[in-house]
Amino acid sequence: MDRRNIALLVLIVVLAGLALYVDLDVDHPAWFENLQFWRPEGGREIAIRYGLDLRGGLKVLLAADIPEGQAADPVAMETARRIVENRVNGLGLTEPVVQAQGDRRIIVELPGIEDPELAVEAIRGTALLEFIDAGYTWLPEGTVVRTTLGGPSIGEPTAVPTATPALVPTPGVALTGPITPASPLTSTAGVTPTAPVTPTTGDRVYETILTGAGLKQVGLDRSQTNEYQIPFELYPDAAATFAEYTASHVGQYLCIVLDKEVISCPVIRDAIPDGRGTISLGNATYQEARNLAIQLHYGALPVPLRVETISTVGPTLGEISVGRSIRAGVVGLSVVLLFMLIYYRLPGGLADVALVIYALLNLALYKLLPVTLTFPGIAGFLLSAGMAVDANILVFERMKEELRAGRGLRAAAEAGFSRAWTSIRDSQVSTLIVCAVLYFFGTNFGASMVKGFALTLAIGTVINLFTAVVATRTFVRLAFHLAGDWLRSRRWLLGV
Repeated sequence: MDRRNIALLVLIVVLAGLALYVDLDVDHPAWFENLQFWRPEGGREIAIRYGLDLRGGLKVLLAADIPEGQAADPVAMETARRIVENRVNGLGLTEPVVQAQGDRRIIVELPGIEDPELAVEAIRGTALLEFIDAGYTWLPEGTVVRTTLGGPSIGEPTAVPTATPALVPTPGVALTGPITPASPLTSTAGVTPTAPVTPTTGDRVYETILTGAGLKQVGLDRSQTNEYQIPFELYPDAAATFAEYTASHVGQYLCIVLDKEVISCPVIRDAIPDGRGTISLGNATYQEARNLAIQLHYGALPVPLRVETISTVGPTLGEISVGRSIRAGVVGLSVVLLFMLIYYRLPGGLADVALVIYALLNLALYKLLPVTLTFPGIAGFLLSAGMAVDANILVFERMKEELRAGRGLRAAAEAGFSRAWTSIRDSQVSTLIVCAVLYFFGTNFGASMVKGFALTLAIGTVINLFTAVVATRTFVRLAFHLAGDWLRSRRWLLGV
């Protein structure tokens, strides 16, 4: 064998070994998981991801909360869909589905969700953050206000809070710079207040100084008192506005409002020139703090959303069906492997080895990309496995014709692969075109099942081009190089 074939053999062995290591159900070291640079930090665990039909979970239908006669802005709805998708991805859920349905609805599928209520609130909360000028009036947490950006999102005004002396410090929210917080935070974005009465501010309209659009960076950590807090940094323009405002309003209250509800109201002690701050979250839980950080990071929804329907999908039926599907797949592949071995003998056995490598590579990619496995996705994988065998059959039939014509082993093998290549290439390209069309329909028309089928079929088709042509060809060359003289007198081993 020449150096090129040896290099290909080494490459095949290395790829198969890495795929096997990824496929094994073991704890992979952190450095190995971190090699997945295309995935966000904190979500690089190497594991099979199951869809809603296999694992169970939550299915939520969101609708634009606008009057029935009013048309929804398609640009705003698409922006809302992307923001919801980003929020769900930020929650670290296992390959959720977020798709538009019609012109005013968004469907969200959350496989394996552990806390449905918090997840729903995290994705539907408008998350409009405002810094408002409260003057010398301290507003308690939970107060619903009207601002220059619009009215309150909940409740109707029933009372006006009384003014509070401007120098009353109580723990709660701290902004970088000498601002004294005025009240603790006991609820966060996405958590519906449970109190039956919400204090409001009457007809007063408060001026909005900044909104969440001015946030450049948002984080989440713990304070020295072990409470969760959200450090943030403003964009330069917003930071300049913030510095100018705080310099001219020393001694007054700057309230932080989320979805028209006050979450804290610190008093300004001095100008804050650097545009950095920290929102202390008091006794909020980790999930509540994380939801708020995600909402602030990905921005406010341009359209308010309401939950139309929520349905829970149980995994029991999925587990039974998965077990049966796996058994059917194992039986089917075993029959195919046995057929190849009996009918094509030695070349068929080499094709079987390539098919095993094909399965290892597929499973490894499902874990690394990652790909969510659904029933249609499993069907796409099994179909692509059968197509992988089809490519080998084309090659071996061509090779048998060359052997019957009296050509030598190596010449027959090379001719078989060369003459079958155009047929293999055209069939695989046509399959990829169909997969692209199906994936487009799945993405744009809400047919998520079709999308999963197209994705696994496309991945299998691409891998098939490697295993059925490169891997099998290398194995055949190696076998003929090592046992060519011996095989010349035993042509029956070649299926001739």
